[in-house]
Order: sequence, then structure tokens, then C-alpha cells
Amino acid sequence: MRYKLALFDFDGTLADTAGWFTSALNESAARFGFRQLSLEEMAMLRGKGNREIIRYLRVPWWKMPAIARDMRQRAAASAHELKLFPGVRELLADLRAAGVRIAIVSSNAETTIRSVLGNDIQIDYFECGTSIFGKSARFRRVLRRAGLSIADAIAIGDEGRDIEASRATGIVAGAVAWGYATPDYLESQSPDIMFDSVGDIRRTLLQS
Repeated sequence: MRYKLALFDFDGTLADTAGWFTSALNESAARFGFRQLSLEEMAMLRGKGNREIIRYLRVPWWKMPAIARDMRQRAAASAHELKLFPGVRELLADLRAAGVRIAIVSSNAETTIRSVLGNDIQIDYFECGTSIFGKSARFRRVLRRAGLSIADAIAIGDEGRDIEASRATGIVAGAVAWGYATPDYLESQSPDIMFDSVGDIRRTLLQS
């Protein structure tokens, strides 16, 4: 196999949290005084980059850490409602059985992610919560912990910032078509691999 390590985003990539995110974001908006969104606006913003989304929401940058903490707390309170996408549980089990190490790199809290995954899924590395150094620093930290090179790894996410972090690290960038960002937007960011289904990830990682 080409890849010895798969670094996954969580929300929108492994877990179907879109419905929760819409309501939680508007609840957070009411608390912190930024723009609340209609379903039509949420759909429109799926085709935008993160910087454009922040500008549209009219969120001051200095409020971002507090908003991120609030969203993590809301996710923790709703962990029992969050579900993995169909096939993800089997995918992760098959990867580990084949010797591919798995990392989850997410702004969500590790305790919340573990709760959604359950006890039957084993993850090798967690890098969770917000970081002022961005996702690429977390990718590098996982690589150091694993003792692997960038050529051994693939990072898979559902947003433009996931692709940016992969590029900054030098890791192969995979993007999924079922997450927060639209497939057209992700294609415009030129990921190395576009996955149309969970099965596509399995075939690529286990047959490469």
C-alpha cells in the first residue's frame, strides 16, 4: 500500500453533522451577535471559502476563539445525536486491519469524537480542538508522532482549508463530495484526489 497513515477531518467527512451545525451556528450567532443564516444562505455558503464565509457572517476575528469554544460545547451536548456517515465505521475498521494508521484532526473536541465513534473503533492519533497554528501544524505533529514521512500519508477533508493545510504540509490532499463544501468548490481548489463515496476512499487506500 502507498499510504501508511490516513489523516481524517471529522465533521462533514466522517460524521454527518450538517443539520446540527446549522442550528448550532444560529444559536451561537444569537449569543455572540453575528449574522444568523437561512437554509438558503447556508446552501450558498457551501460554495465559498472560509474567509468569505467569515466575512459574510460579519464575525470579528477576535471573537473566533470564543465562538469555537461555544460550538465545541454545543457539539459535546449533542454528541448522542451525531452519526457517522454510512460505511465509515466499516472503512475505519478495514483500514486498521490492513495496517493503515488513522488520525483524526479536527476542531471538534476529542471527547465528543470518541463518543460518536464508540468503543469499537480504534484511532491511533487524535489532534483536536482549535489551534492558532492551524491544521498544517497538527498534520506535522501527527507525522512526527507516527515517525512517518509526508509521502506515507494522505489527508482527507471536506473544506478548502483542509486542502490548504495538506498543501502547506506537502501531504496528498483528498476531498470528499458529501461534506460542507460543494464538490464544485472543492474541485476549484485542485485536491489531488476527489472521493465521491466512502467506498472510493476504501478502494484508493487499500488498493494503492
